[in-house]
Amino acid sequence: MVGSEGLGASPPPAAAATSTAAAAAAAAAAAARQFGVTKPISVLGPNEADVQRSMELEKFLVDAGLYESEEEALKRQMVLHRIGQIVKDWVKQLTRLRGYSDQMVEDANAVIFTFGSYRLGVHGPGADIDTLCVGPSYVNREEDFFFILHDILAQMEEVTELQPVPDAHVPVMKFKYDRISIDLLYASTSLLVVPDDFDISQVSVLYDVDEPTVRSLNGCRVADQILKLVPNVEHFRTTLRCLKLWAKRRGVYSNVTGFLGGVNWALLVARVCQLYPNAIPSMLVSRFFRVYTQWRWPNPVMLCPIEEDELGFSVWDPRKNPRDRTHHMPIITPAYPCMNSSYNVSISTLRVMMEQFQFGNKICEEIELNKAQWSALFEPYMFFESYKNYLQVDVIAADADDLRSWKGWVESRLRQLTLMIERDTYGKLQCHPYPHEYVDMSKQCAHTAFFMGLQRKQGEKVQEGQQFDIRGTVDEFRHSINMYMFWKPGMEIYVSHVRRRQIPSYVFPDGYKRARSRISTQHQGEKGSSEDADVCKGGSAERDLKRKKSPVGEEEDVKQGVLEKRMSLSPQTRDSVSPEIVTDKPSNLSRENSEFNTTSQVGKSCDVESINFSANTGPTNQQLKLAEVNEQSKLENAEGGCASNFSVVGVLASGVGSCEGLRMESAVGSREGNNGSVEGSIDGSTNPGSSRSDSCEADSNLSLEIGCAEFAGGLQEELEPNAVVGLALQSRGGMDPEVQKPVISSMAG
Repeated sequence: MVGSEGLGASPPPAAAATSTAAAAAAAAAAAARQFGVTKPISVLGPNEADVQRSMELEKFLVDAGLYESEEEALKRQMVLHRIGQIVKDWVKQLTRLRGYSDQMVEDANAVIFTFGSYRLGVHGPGADIDTLCVGPSYVNREEDFFFILHDILAQMEEVTELQPVPDAHVPVMKFKYDRISIDLLYASTSLLVVPDDFDISQVSVLYDVDEPTVRSLNGCRVADQILKLVPNVEHFRTTLRCLKLWAKRRGVYSNVTGFLGGVNWALLVARVCQLYPNAIPSMLVSRFFRVYTQWRWPNPVMLCPIEEDELGFSVWDPRKNPRDRTHHMPIITPAYPCMNSSYNVSISTLRVMMEQFQFGNKICEEIELNKAQWSALFEPYMFFESYKNYLQVDVIAADADDLRSWKGWVESRLRQLTLMIERDTYGKLQCHPYPHEYVDMSKQCAHTAFFMGLQRKQGEKVQEGQQFDIRGTVDEFRHSINMYMFWKPGMEIYVSHVRRRQIPSYVFPDGYKRARSRISTQHQGEKGSSEDADVCKGGSAERDLKRKKSPVGEEEDVKQGVLEKRMSLSPQTRDSVSPEIVTDKPSNLSRENSEFNTTSQVGKSCDVESINFSANTGPTNQQLKLAEVNEQSKLENAEGGCASNFSVVGVLASGVGSCEGLRMESAVGSREGNNGSVEGSIDGSTNPGSSRSDSCEADSNLSLEIGCAEFAGGLQEELEPNAVVGLALQSRGGMDPEVQKPVISSMAG
């Protein structure tokens, strides 16, 4: 049996009826039923303009190739059926080997369920299928699944790119079956025989299982709950397809990197569907950005109340769990035990997402005024034109198979590098990890590269010549990477500091780098007021220096305005490009004894961020602000948890870099040293880099005060349009839905 079978791609939904009678009936139906933890913001249906915009949006999604063909849909069903048969045979084989009776061998069974985008009906061509195998109690994950079943799959001609990931937060086995990508999880239930009609939605399936099994089971349980909790499934699907495409184009779709993954976007969209139960996709997309540009993180997004259960599993509750207080963007799953699905989000990645929400909101406003088309919303984010400083992480392996596992390990740890830089610079150096990999085709060995934008936090007072010293941080990161248990000779990692003008050509289409020109505000996440003059002018620091000293500055600008072919810069050759970067790397870099030194020297102009990192941390790193670090460590231990498991060894060596040329945004919230607690107030609104509106100022009392306040969910009912949206964590007793007062603003219209 394949659970949730037949939930393939659905055709675009038909336009909603616009008659007065239909709208009135829909409003009455919505009033009769409340979706979610609060009343809806608006029960209004679409007008003619909304219907037209929805038709245009759906046509755009079809033209973008988001819907798979009927042939591919049938192939997916055949692959799922075949995998279901493979796991049944595997369980029967193990039952026979364990010495059970012939009748037990005959009754032995395993069931395949789907979850994720396939279960929700929003997958596209080439998307992987998230699958869960539910088996009996005597078949375990550690040996039977990751070894015996792995060997069975490895011997099949149809199976390629087989990659077990047993130490993941949710253990998974990845592979392709007949060119269809599969992510296969395993859950061992308390039953001796798993029936074909096994009901995974029942809480009883969680009896006598461990937490990895709970997380594995909850993928399916959450998907089912989402579909039950939205007012209109087809409108939800179309809106989710749209937002997933948008997130990928804007570089904020990646759970592993610290942004949001598929389930996170599904929960955010589902909540907006609840708040506007009669809206159609064009309206829901616009309301999505309107709501989340004003959401007061870390107030949680919830589709239903969080409920305790007699099974005793821990649920998300910042009153009881100190670790939950460190979450920056809580998006709570609706199935017991309710968890935060977005625990990977950091201060830096939240800042980036809020900027992108602002961008989306601005474009949607223009679309509603007929000043823009839907295509404008999906313009790719110009990452390599957005920062002056980057970290480049080169991942190298002996062959493609080794690179696949090695790259997956490194990518899963990049989020830790972001957290470590935030920790060691006390949030003053902000990171933007980009969730895309780039391949240098000129390299002989298997290779890929990741990039991270760097900039200092807005408003920091700096003195000329001061630097960010992250040498110890990078060294600590590399050592943690080299602890990979499946390391093989040839698996290497290089971390390099590159400036914008040094970005290798292979990251750009056709190997060409566009000249730095005046960047529109939409590519900067609507941060025009935060950008420095150099970014606005489009010139690099080096070019500005030449312009000051040479009368041919205008000629330099003309040359920069022409597309120029750039040579591919490997880590070994990049240092010859700029005299300000000195890189020493040994030719033979071993896993146990690898070190290099990269120092960014600040010239007299001093208009770029100075970032130092080295394999050896000097005594200055160890001593400066050491007392403050020790105090933070004590606080972390006292509160029982910390967002980072790394010891603080690379601290800020010499203050903040002098960096007039960098864009500057304000951080979300206030955190000192990642000490496991969240401050009681969020500065301004949840819109980093922008000033608060009057309505935000008026509602500033809806701040988060976890630690001394009790948790109670709710949304405000009757405030002015465009007022701040958020869940106030107020001092109330218990979490009974009856005592949850609505505290969300009205955003009708």
